[in-house]
Amino acid sequence: MSLAKIYTRAQVGVSAPQVCVEVHLSNGLPAFHIVGLPEISVKEAKERVRSAITNSKFLFPEQRITVNLAPADLPKEGGRYDLAIAVGILAASGQVAVQQLADFEFYGELALSGEVLAVSAILPSVLAAAKANRCCYLPLQNDPLASLASHAQRKAVTSLESVWLDMQGQQSLPINIIHPHDENRSIDDVDMSDVKGQEGAKRVLEIAAAGGHNVLFLGPPGTGKSMLAQRMPTIMPTLPPKEALETASVYSLTGQHIDAQSWRKRPFRNPHHTCSAVALVGGSSKPKPGEISLAHNGVLFLDELPEFERKVLDSLREPMETGMVTISRAAQQVDFPARFQLVAALNPSPTGHYDDKRATSEQVLRYLSKISGPFLDRIDLQIELPRLSTMQLQSEHVPETSEIIKERVDRAYEIALQRQGKVNGMLSNRELALYCKLAEGEKLFLAKAVDKLQLSPRSYHRILKVARTISDLDGYPDISMLALKEALSYRALERLISQLTRY
Repeated sequence: MSLAKIYTRAQVGVSAPQVCVEVHLSNGLPAFHIVGLPEISVKEAKERVRSAITNSKFLFPEQRITVNLAPADLPKEGGRYDLAIAVGILAASGQVAVQQLADFEFYGELALSGEVLAVSAILPSVLAAAKANRCCYLPLQNDPLASLASHAQRKAVTSLESVWLDMQGQQSLPINIIHPHDENRSIDDVDMSDVKGQEGAKRVLEIAAAGGHNVLFLGPPGTGKSMLAQRMPTIMPTLPPKEALETASVYSLTGQHIDAQSWRKRPFRNPHHTCSAVALVGGSSKPKPGEISLAHNGVLFLDELPEFERKVLDSLREPMETGMVTISRAAQQVDFPARFQLVAALNPSPTGHYDDKRATSEQVLRYLSKISGPFLDRIDLQIELPRLSTMQLQSEHVPETSEIIKERVDRAYEIALQRQGKVNGMLSNRELALYCKLAEGEKLFLAKAVDKLQLSPRSYHRILKVARTISDLDGYPDISMLALKEALSYRALERLISQLTRY
């Protein structure tokens, strides 16, 4: 057989398009050509594959070898194609007699000795192979991460020789090696009971966790804004396996370690206010995921919100609505998931507090104006945190733990899923008309309140979503007047700006 077809996968964002490695051996002067838009790292595979085949005691054919990586218009980079090319050469030269090559996919970089080395972004490839009903040959170092996709068929290999032995039936490799996952859930280092006082802020986080809403904390230094934000993931619903795999796929693109014991924990990202728009949203010439994609299905915490550049904050506006960020470059366009919950914190004044008489109303307004109106519109819950009294700080009363709050959150979360299949924060305008209907009295009250506060249509819809979540937490099938009033009360920053502009 002088022609062989081997399947593998490329990496484009969180997707893994199929690549067919076609190997043809023909008569003529010995040569080795790789075509199909390979980059330098792929072209260098010629020397790695040649040495790996020779050092694994196989015969490297002294013929004209042409390797085509199809589709030809998809750029190929990295060493992930080495193993597929080597197996293709062995099959084309008759050293591997396997008729079911179409049922397998191969990923791995080859060392000169024939050892199979780990590659990046293995999880998207394994998930795509499972959809195509193919078994994967992959490096042993990548197997623990790949095993998170429990429905995928895989074989972990250490060398080119072990692949040959398995395919020839001489020494079969085990299928789907079992690795311990989430058996002993890690105990959180933080708990909501660590925070003294601030019952209103805890209530806001409970509403946000149950409905997938964005939160803004407004308060002077030392009131517990950062403490509360860090404890948000401890009360959020446990990640379903499908969503956890999406998040793990994003992390696998960056090469970051994923702990198999806690891979279903919600991510918490806390970028510094000096970060650029590219670091936050993602980008570079070869698009990589940013902080908002690493916070997918978790929490993005922005502390000292006005210290971020305004253009950086405004770059979040579209992902906050769509749950997706598109990075467009001349060579390619890549989509990354970015369905995160924003928790933002800021001081109400550049001096710490707006009534400490160290800053004028104009200075406070200039400070707060760094946050644009459209960005503020997308934050559902805004609450002001008061200073804690000495009595509250010295109190020995033990507040509610995260576990108790999470039980209430889980109940409301399940109610929303059974009713509409998604959290309230993700409802579209059409779905709002179906699931957030108001009685005549509540409708009239909300209309008057929105007109008086001069809220935008987006704010109106977000108040409805928050009221729907509050009613779910309280166990009411319809949105109550109390829920509407509570939802309207969570517009602290808008009230502060309105108050400052009066004078």
